[in-house]
Amino acid sequence: MILKAIFIFLAFMLVLAMFGKWRFPGQARLAQAKCPKCLRYRIGKGPCQCEKSRK
Repeated sequence: MILKAIFIFLAFMLVLAMFGKWRFPGQARLAQAKCPKCLRYRIGKGPCQCEKSRK
């Protein structure tokens, strides 16, 4: 009985690992939301704070 529970747990963990490898929708959009210079997230459509402070 205990071995059966262990095998079920390991199978469940394997399925979770497989789902974790998939690319979920919205990840590309989050990567584009980062500033390429300082790697902080931009909020809104305007320029990043690091670009504003240089002007």
